[in-house]
Amino acid sequence: MSTPRQDATRDRIEAELVDPLSVMGLDVEAVEVTPAGKRRVLRVAVDKDGGVTLDDVADATREVSRVLDESDVMGEMPYTLEVTSRGVDRPLTLPRHWRRNSDRLVKATLADGTTVTGRITDSSQASVTLDVSGEMHEVAYADVAKAFVQVEFNRKSEKKDD
Repeated sequence: MSTPRQDATRDRIEAELVDPLSVMGLDVEAVEVTPAGKRRVLRVAVDKDGGVTLDDVADATREVSRVLDESDVMGEMPYTLEVTSRGVDRPLTLPRHWRRNSDRLVKATLADGTTVTGRITDSSQASVTLDVSGEMHEVAYADVAKAFVQVEFNRKSEKKDD
C-alpha cells in the first residue's frame, strides 16, 4: 500500500517522462517506486504499437536517466533505474492495450461477474470484438472489470505449410 506522498512522487515522475518518451513513440504504461534498503528502485514500463525492442528499452533508459538528472523529482536519495516493457501479465485497461494485442487470446471478467475468453479480432476506442469459438462478441470496455492476455505455448497457426 502506498502513501499519498509516494503516489504524488510517482505521479510527478510520470508527468516528467510522458512527453520526452512520447517523442520517441513510447507510452509510459507504469511507474513504480519501491524502497530497497537505503536506496529506491524506480521501474518504468513502456510500450508502443508493434511492441518494444531491446534497442527501444536502451534508448528509453538513456532518456529517462537524462530527464531525471535534469529534474529534482527523485530527490537526494539514491535509486536504481529499471526500464522495461509492459509484459503480458499486465491487465488490459486502455483501448491501446486491446489494439496492441490484436489476434491474442484474452480472458475478460465482465462487470456482471461472467467471464469470456476469446481472440481479439478488432478494437475501437469504445469496444473490442472477440472471437469466442467462432462466434463474434462485441464487448464494451465499460463492461470489462478486468482482462488479461492468455499465454499460449502451442498455438496452432492457421497458415498451412507448403
